Amino acid sequence: MRIATWNVNSITARLPRLLAWLESTGTDVLCVQETKTTAEGFPAAELRELGYESAVHATGRWNGVALISRVGLEDVVRGLPGDPGYDGVEEPRAISATCGPVRLWSVYVPNGREVDHAHYAYKLQWFEALKAAVAGDAKGSRPFAVLGDYNVAPTDDDVWDPSLFVGATHVTPAERAALADLRGTGLSDIVPRPLKYDHPYTYWDYRQLCFPKNKGMRIDLVYGNEPFAKAVTDSYVDREERKGKGASDHAPVVVDLEL
Repeated sequence: MRIATWNVNSITARLPRLLAWLESTGTDVLCVQETKTTAEGFPAAELRELGYESAVHATGRWNGVALISRVGLEDVVRGLPGDPGYDGVEEPRAISATCGPVRLWSVYVPNGREVDHAHYAYKLQWFEALKAAVAGDAKGSRPFAVLGDYNVAPTDDDVWDPSLFVGATHVTPAERAALADLRGTGLSDIVPRPLKYDHPYTYWDYRQLCFPKNKGMRIDLVYGNEPFAKAVTDSYVDREERKGKGASDHAPVVVDLEL
């Protein structure tokens, strides 16, 4: 079984690449973030032509998440139970479903903006809600994983130059502690192998030639429980999909499992 996660940075803009990628890779389930479309505008018909069902949680703003599956979509839950909301509004940042033998979440963790910003406090509160929501499945016997754009680099090795991020979000002790607390529910970090260079970065800014210079970060993560982790046979960052015209600033992270 092949499962992947990809922040597409607008599924409308990325649709031709997405369809071609699904067809060429044989991915069974894709967790999508930053759809930037409404549920009604989501390309469900185009995906259906390839044999994929879709479950979407989106409002058309800059966030939005989805699950795309050709092995079934059951018990779909849209939204994060206990979502703290930002400025009084619950944002579409989480969706979960059972896809064949596995239970999966696609998550788009709040960015945090700046350490002294209200969005940073919201980010930490959102992590607390996520931890509470997944704790039961994390300790369960069914393969389970939370995949997506976490907007946190777990360690200094996951940032191309840690000295440039001092005092910034994505690397603070509080954010990394939130990741550690999430892992403490019974999840482990399924670290992918890079297809090039030494570090499996998943995101490169569009500016300042960050991708060709490999100035990246690993912020797209796969956290799986023990049954999920034991089934993993391979995991990699599909760096090739970050290349060329019309690419997202994130690359897909792919996980192969023997179930």
